[in-house]
Amino acid sequence: QSLVSSSKWLQRYGLKRNKLSLSQILSQIGFQLRKDYVTTLGKPVASRYADGLFPQYKRAQDGSVYNLTAKKELILHFVDCLIGAIELYEQRMEWLTSESRQIFGVIQEQCIVIVLDFGTAAPTEFDLCRDALSMVLVEQVIQISRFNLIWAAEDLMKWQQKCTAVCERTVKSAVTWLWKLDHMTAVSHTSSAEALLEAMGDEAVSS
Repeated sequence: QSLVSSSKWLQRYGLKRNKLSLSQILSQIGFQLRKDYVTTLGKPVASRYADGLFPQYKRAQDGSVYNLTAKKELILHFVDCLIGAIELYEQRMEWLTSESRQIFGVIQEQCIVIVLDFGTAAPTEFDLCRDALSMVLVEQVIQISRFNLIWAAEDLMKWQQKCTAVCERTVKSAVTWLWKLDHMTAVSHTSSAEALLEAMGDEAVSS
């Protein structure tokens, strides 16, 4: 949805996003005050014919000075463009920090293994973890290609022997398997490392 919104916004204004940096905006609403080397004087000299004719803007980053020649309408146009860009960033941030993405970030890889390490979590914490994992399966894993689950316990448990193709049926199966795990299963000091090694043993896995 955020990508569609971005595309519609860019089409609406007929501008590419990279046209909204400060230096690019300045180049479209004015011209930079230049210095050139004058041989007879033996030093760089700035042109002064525009002094007092235009408002000037000095960039704090590099000290460059721009004479601003744009009319009010063009300035207001860029104000609208920047407000639109800010709104897009706000929407994107809201999306990135909502639901399962708030906990797991955005899963970008197409073939993943999720290693479950609940440690010695209390029953209520155990259920909260399973709620969060169910959410990421239903919201994000459903949109990739292949996945698997491995539980880091004394007796390592795998949902499937290898990564499985994603579809509604397999995601539902994984959620069901997750909620059938026994909270009382013993955990060893090396179980996490063993589960990670097992996950990396599948050459198809990218994350």
